[in-house]
Amino acid sequence: MTSTLLRNGVVIDTAPEPTVLDRADVLVEDGRIAAVGSGLPVPPGAEVIDATGRIVLPGFVDTHRHTWQAGIRALLPDGTLGGYLQRILGEIAPGYTPDDVHTGTLAGALESLDSGITTLVDWSHIQFGPAHTDASVAALRASGVRAVFGYCYLGGDDLDAFAAETTRVRRELFDTTGTVSMAMGALGPEIADGERALREWRLARDLDLTITTHMGGHGAESAARGLAFLERHGLMDHPTMYVHANFYTGEEFKRIAGTGGTVSATPAIEAALDLGPAATGRALAAGVPTGLGADTVVSGPGDMFSVMRAAYVLERGRPDSAGLAFSTSDALRAATIGGAETAGLADLTGSLTPGKQADLLVLRTDTLGMASAHDPIAAVVLHAETRNVDTVLVGGRTVKRDGVLVGQDVPALLESLAASAERLVG
Repeated sequence: MTSTLLRNGVVIDTAPEPTVLDRADVLVEDGRIAAVGSGLPVPPGAEVIDATGRIVLPGFVDTHRHTWQAGIRALLPDGTLGGYLQRILGEIAPGYTPDDVHTGTLAGALESLDSGITTLVDWSHIQFGPAHTDASVAALRASGVRAVFGYCYLGGDDLDAFAAETTRVRRELFDTTGTVSMAMGALGPEIADGERALREWRLARDLDLTITTHMGGHGAESAARGLAFLERHGLMDHPTMYVHANFYTGEEFKRIAGTGGTVSATPAIEAALDLGPAATGRALAAGVPTGLGADTVVSGPGDMFSVMRAAYVLERGRPDSAGLAFSTSDALRAATIGGAETAGLADLTGSLTPGKQADLLVLRTDTLGMASAHDPIAAVVLHAETRNVDTVLVGGRTVKRDGVLVGQDVPALLESLAASAERLVG
């Protein structure tokens, strides 16, 4: 048995709600959380990490990220959704080779780990062929991140070919357990036609895949029409994550909650690309499990600290003080156990519940931006940044230690990323 003891930290658990345990220990055994408490005995041969004066909490869960886009960071600042669709998906994406996909996905996954994101839902709409898919999955596994690979087939309009390739990916690349699982990245009834949407949901059922789909963010009429389509065809009961649910009404959120759906809000990007008011607080009020996502570094930040702050400020700034009930605790919960619930991984990660996978991060507080913080939860949400992330564990395995990623040749990767970006963008 391998053991690690994180000793004497300011521990924040997140289930059922964020709670601070001052000067507590977290014991990890064989990759899982074994115990949380004060003065835990040190098992024979255990590694001890001194967390005195530091904050220990569950790793962040990013519920929506186009990870492959790490090499085109800040390519579209001050843009709109139309500009994104034209420039990024219409002009840049078709030039990606499998090598570009591998490099960008690995860099994006390591960026996530570096900033304390231990789990991400990789909404991967760069799947033009089998080699692109193989490269994506290989990069996620090489990074060490816990990931849900949201496979979005873009190999053409032949629905039989779509079904055949999706089945191949499910059976050949995800036939064993591990830290990377698969979901259906469905274009859905608001982006694709009804025939494609029906095939996506029905194939997801056949292959035992959850669905993550962009729905609710294309205007109120489109949101209502798309939801009605799913209801009419008896599809709403399938586990589905609704991304950018900005235009759903309170009644529609209740229907989503009643059928087990979840919501991924990406407040920074939704504001930057003018997708509508973030649904974070409204979805939570209706009882919908809700998580946060960075979405794309093309037009916004890639770290969860920035995303939490965006969610907090946008909720608190809603008209007529409608969002003043949204707290820093709500933001942290959405970034951890709320994100795990949204991604269907709450049994595995998102809190410090004994038996769960040991996905943890340790934050330094000995910096001017974090010193003398009186509320640890508020300090994480409002003041911490990537440079405060000292140690990161995924399934008990250390992937970042003393502020440095472990087992990765980052300089070589950055060279490859720069070369890829130069070729793609010129």
